[in-house]
Amino acid sequence: MTAIVGIVVVLACVVGGFMLEGGHLAVLMQPIEILIIFGAACGAFLISSPGSVVKDVVTHLPKIFLARETTRQQYLDLLSVMYGLFSEARRGGAVAMDQHINKPSQSKIFQKYPSVLANKHVGHFLCDNLKVVLSGNIEHHFMDALMDFDISTRHHHHMIPANSVTKIADALPGLGIVAAVLGVVLTMGKLNEPPDVLGHSIGAALIGTFLGVLMCYGFVGPMATKLEFMAAEHNTQLKVVKSALSAYLMGLAPALAVEAGRRAIPGNVQPSFEELEEAMKSVG
Repeated sequence: MTAIVGIVVVLACVVGGFMLEGGHLAVLMQPIEILIIFGAACGAFLISSPGSVVKDVVTHLPKIFLARETTRQQYLDLLSVMYGLFSEARRGGAVAMDQHINKPSQSKIFQKYPSVLANKHVGHFLCDNLKVVLSGNIEHHFMDALMDFDISTRHHHHMIPANSVTKIADALPGLGIVAAVLGVVLTMGKLNEPPDVLGHSIGAALIGTFLGVLMCYGFVGPMATKLEFMAAEHNTQLKVVKSALSAYLMGLAPALAVEAGRRAIPGNVQPSFEELEEAMKSVG
């Protein structure tokens, strides 16, 4: 929602300021310039990116407008699921936990917290690493390193859309200049025309540079930054899981293990100790 508000603010300030200075909105409507700039940008993106990256970027673009930040309650749900799993393992051993992590959708622990079930990348990370723990007697420091490798790989993958959109943004000012140069070339063929015709033609050419710079710094660049924040948020969620799981593997009680996870949550959405304690009581 904030992305849509931001787009409206940018357009209102730039176009509104132009019109307040006496500019005519029709001057900015140059569909051919838009075709040259954005068509070339899309073509350059297709040249530079394999099919999997193109698909990944297209999939992530709607999330810029639809995705919401992880809330305090969602973090509480994640901690509650881990507390339930750790407690189950402590009461009934590895077999008791195994049935929950092999089929999370059928697990009573996961079903109680739909937000965790819906968060596939966190759920897979939690269950996959617990499966490794249950598969053999793995040393704590090796498991820590394994989770670090996993987090690093996942973060690299999540950053691909952001990096790709950043490259598109970086290309837009240059492509705007290309459109402007083409406009100047066309203007040179009109030197025998009256000044008002030349002025209109030169103005249309300069719109190319304007659009390239505006789209780079006003829209596409900020979209790439939004994707970076989303990737960082995914990374934080995985670190919360790693902190709790690592503490549990060190032999801490389930309550202390999830407290370690709570400490890895950013302060603005970090549940209080009391909120976590209350959530653990409701796990059952």
